[in-house]
Amino acid sequence: MKPGFDEGADQPLEIDTSIAHSARVYDYWLGGKDNYAVDRALGDAIAAQIPTMRSLARANRAFMQRAVDYLVREVSIRQFLDIGTGIPTHGNVHEVAQAIVPESRVVYVDNDPIVLVHARALLTSHPAGRTAFIGADIRHPDGVLHDPELRATLDLDQPVALMLVAILMLVADADDPYGTVSVLVDALPSGSHVVISHPTADFNPEAVAAVVAASAQAGLTLVPRDLAGVEAFFRGLELLDPGVVPMQDWRPTLESSVRNPQSPYYWAGVARKP
Repeated sequence: MKPGFDEGADQPLEIDTSIAHSARVYDYWLGGKDNYAVDRALGDAIAAQIPTMRSLARANRAFMQRAVDYLVREVSIRQFLDIGTGIPTHGNVHEVAQAIVPESRVVYVDNDPIVLVHARALLTSHPAGRTAFIGADIRHPDGVLHDPELRATLDLDQPVALMLVAILMLVADADDPYGTVSVLVDALPSGSHVVISHPTADFNPEAVAAVVAASAQAGLTLVPRDLAGVEAFFRGLELLDPGVVPMQDWRPTLESSVRNPQSPYYWAGVARKP
C-alpha cells in the first residue's frame, strides 16, 4: 500500500499540504472545500491561462456521468474500476450506476490520503450493490489489481468498466503510461470497457504550455497529449462511436453540447475489449 495510507480507519493519515494534489485542485474548481492554499494557488494559475477551467472540470465530470449511464443502460456493465477517483462529490460513479441498477459494484482508487478519508465517510453503496476504496497509485497497476479489496468487490471473470478520467495526464512518459493501461486492460475479460478523458494542447498550445509550467513549479506532473497520443491508449480495443472526440462531444446531452468552439481542451473516448 502506498505510504500515507493505512487499511485501519482509526490510523492517522499523513496529508502533505505543502504540495498541490490534482484531486484537491479539482475539488477547488468544482467549488469544494477540501483543498489547501497550495491547491488554490495552482488552480488559480491554471485558470489564469484557461479561463474556462472551472467549467471544463464540470464538463469532465459530466462526461464521466454520461459514460457510466451509457455503459449501464446500453451495455449492461455492472462493475466499475475508477482510478483517480478524486474527492467525492455529487454524481459519483456508484451513484450514477446504482441509480439505474442497484446491484452495481464499484472500486475507487486514489493516492491522496484526504480522498481516502472522505471516501470512507461518503462513498456509501446501495444495499444491493457494493463500493470499496483502495489507496494506491496508478503507476503501480499490479498493486491495484492484486489488492484484496478489489478481488472481494469485483468479479474479474465478468466485464468491468475501467474508468481513467483525467488521470493519465499525471503519468509521465518515463513511467510508461501506455504499459500501465495495457496491464490494467489485460487483467480484464472480454466485453470490458475503457473510459478515458485526457487534456491536450492541440487546441491552444501556448496556454497549455503555461499550465504545464505552472504545474511543474507547484510540484505536479502534467502531461498533455495530442489526439494520436490519446488514441494510442485504446490500441487493440474497439472504439465506440463517435470515437476519440472533444470531451463535450462524446454522446452529448443538449446541455453538454452548448460550448465555445475554442474550449475543447480534453479528448475523450470509450472502447470495448474484444
